[in-house]
Amino acid sequence: MLDRFGYGTRLIALLVFAGVLCLAVWMSATAWHPSVARYPVQGVDLPENPPPVEWPMLRARGADFAYIVATSGADRRDPSFEANWAALPDAGLRRGALHLYSLCQPGLAQANAFNAVVPQADDALPAAVDVSYRDDCATRPDKAALIADLTRFAKTVEIHLRHPVILRISRAVEGDYELSAALDRPLWTMGNFIAPGYTARPWRLWRASDLRRVDGMKGPVNWNVVAP
Repeated sequence: MLDRFGYGTRLIALLVFAGVLCLAVWMSATAWHPSVARYPVQGVDLPENPPPVEWPMLRARGADFAYIVATSGADRRDPSFEANWAALPDAGLRRGALHLYSLCQPGLAQANAFNAVVPQADDALPAAVDVSYRDDCATRPDKAALIADLTRFAKTVEIHLRHPVILRISRAVEGDYELSAALDRPLWTMGNFIAPGYTARPWRLWRASDLRRVDGMKGPVNWNVVAP
C-alpha cells in the first residue's frame, strides 16, 4: 500500500515537473527572436485577413518593417490592406506589399490584380510574392509552366513598382520545383528558430518564427529578419 502511494506521489511530481518544463519551453519559444546584434533589421509579415494591429506598439517592440497581404490569387483583395498601408509610415515602420500566389490561376491575371491594389510609393519595400501550397488549390502545374507563369507575374509587377520582386518560397514548393535556381530574384525563406538552407541561393529575408507573441497584435506574429 505504501509502495503504491509512494509511486503515485512520484508520478504526480513527475507530471507537474513535465508540465512546468513544457510551459517554460513554450514561453521561451513565444518570446524568442534572432539576435539583434547579428540581424539588426527585423520585422513582421501579416497573414491574410489579420487581426487589428497597434503599429506604434509593434514598432516599440523592435519591428523595423512590415509586409502586409494585398491580394490572393486573381480575385481576392485583403480588406485591411489600405488602412494598414496608410498607417505604417506614421508608426515609423517601412512597408511592403505581399501577394499570395495561386497555382490555380494565371500569373498575369494575378499580377494585374496586385498592381490594381498596390500603389506606387517611393518609400515602399520591394513587393513580395508567396509561393506555397494552399488548401483552396489542389493544382500542381508542370515545372516549366509554373516558372514561365511566375516570371510573367514578376515582370508585370516589376514594371509597375520598379523594383525586383522578392520570392517567398515554402520548403515544400522548393523541393518540388526548385524555383530558387530558376528565377533570379531575392529570396525569402521560412523556418522556425534555425536559419533554413533549402534554397539554391542565399536568402535575403528569413521568417524566423511564426510563434512569437508581442504587444500590439493579438495571437502569434510572423517575425522576420534581413540578412546582414
